Amino acid sequence: QVHLVESGGGLVQAGGSLRLSCTASGRFFSINAMGWYRQAPGKQRELVADITSGGSTNYADSVKGRFTISRDNAKNTVYLQMNSLRPEDTAVYYCNANANRYGTIYEYWGQGTQVTVSS
Repeated sequence: QVHLVESGGGLVQAGGSLRLSCTASGRFFSINAMGWYRQAPGKQRELVADITSGGSTNYADSVKGRFTISRDNAKNTVYLQMNSLRPEDTAVYYCNANANRYGTIYEYWGQGTQVTVSS
């Protein structure tokens, strides 16, 4: 099994910053792509950003220029630096990882961390 543990959510005023972290632990050969998704009340879960093991990144248009995703492969950890936060960024943020276990790729999700941006 692979566990993803997130931290760093909270309440912040519009224009502020937060940094989310997610660390993968358990039995796996390697972690491939890692990413962050979010789900606001009444809306579908959407991709915020993802990053490959080689460092290639992909962002939702709504966060480009404000959010930065990065990872530390030695620590199996992915980060999401969120700047210039807006009320519409309010959501539960979920970490996602694709882990190679015994030659098969499995997808895992964290438990979610709440981000609330007040206006």
